[in-house]
Parts: sequence; structure tokens; C-alpha cells
Amino acid sequence: MIEYVNQLGGAAPRIGALPQGNAVSLWALDTTLDVVGGHRVAEALSLLDAAERDQAGRRRQQADRHRYLASHVGLRVLLGGYLGLAPERVSLVRETCPCCGGPHGRPAVAGGPLHFSLSHSGDLAYFAVARVPVGVDVEAIPSPEAVVDVLNTLHPDETAELNALPVTGRPLALSRVWCRKEAFLKATGTGLALGLAEPYVGTLPGPAPVPGWTLTDLPAPRGYAAALAVQEA
Repeated sequence: MIEYVNQLGGAAPRIGALPQGNAVSLWALDTTLDVVGGHRVAEALSLLDAAERDQAGRRRQQADRHRYLASHVGLRVLLGGYLGLAPERVSLVRETCPCCGGPHGRPAVAGGPLHFSLSHSGDLAYFAVARVPVGVDVEAIPSPEAVVDVLNTLHPDETAELNALPVTGRPLALSRVWCRKEAFLKATGTGLALGLAEPYVGTLPGPAPVPGWTLTDLPAPRGYAAALAVQEA
């Protein structure tokens, strides 16, 4: 299990060299901050590209818009640090979708030597950077009602595991399986296009093995769960 997640705050971060092999650099951010990585969130639009500005504009609630802007400023600060570029000079693109071939696959840096993943939930964002395909996911632990809504969309064995738990134990177990699935689906670029049944990742402490990938449960603040998926070198 990875025990350390770097904290990105208001000051410019100290970013080392790009990880080697299938090592991953992990960062977390409180998205309510007014300054991220030395940049004021209120002035963030000048750092973002047209697609990001469009997405920010779709957030009608000020708090949601602020969280989005903070997380994308953080992403650009980190990617720029690893690439030796100013945040606004990082060129983000979409890879080809592995399911349909459309231009809406994994987000990527144009011509860059790295892979990255961003996830945000509530007031928290996680970032993962590596030289191999990587996915990270963080989720607020859901309500018992949310468990019922998704119970039968999972792998049959995961559904059985959740049903075997007392009602009070299901939200945490669901958050574990959900984060593992999302991290894997982000890393592969398939997203939710093929549903949530595969692969089987399990709901118990410690992910089930997935051939060709390393899944890890990450440390997370109280009330959250997080997971990482990394392609094996």
C-alpha cells in the first residue's frame, strides 16, 4: 500500500523528477483554497485552455466552479513542474477512445512523456503522474441509499459481498470497490462505456488482482476513500 500522498497547497510545490518505471507520484489538494501552487484561483481562467474554461462556465454554483478551477490549476501546476513548462503552456488533449475510436478517450499531455489522472470529490482532489497509464479515484463515502442504487451494476461476486455485510458496513465497502473500478477504468480509458461489472476488484480490504495492473487502496481523509490503478511495466 502507498502510504504517502504529497499535499499541494497555496505555495509553489517542490516537484522532483518524473517517476521512473511504473512508479507513481501522488498529490492531494483541498479544492476550497483560494491560492493553489502560487496561483490565485480567482484568476485561473488565464491558465486554462478553451475546453477547461467551457467546463468551468457550466458550473452554475460558485462553490462547484471554484473546486473545478482549483483542481485544474493544481493539475497544470503539477504537469508543468514535471515538464519544465509554465502551467498555461501545458497542452492537454484527448486520446482515442478504446471502445468506439472517438476523440474522447483519456486526457493526456500532447506529445508528453507522462501519463496523469485527476479525480475530485467534495472538497478534495487527487492527482497521479507516471510514465505508464495510471488512474486515480477519490470518492466521498456514500449513503446507504446510494449502495442500493448501484448494488446490481457491479460484478455478481461484489454484489454478493456487499449483501453479506450489515447495512451499516456497506457504504465503506462500496466506496472501496467503486474507487478501484473508477481508477482502473480511467487508466484504461474505457470509462463507464462498458459498465461496472468488470473487472472484479472486490469489496474487502485490499483489492483483488487484475492481470496486467496493480491496484492499490490509498490513504484518504476521514469520510473519503481513494484508489490507484497502474499498468504493470
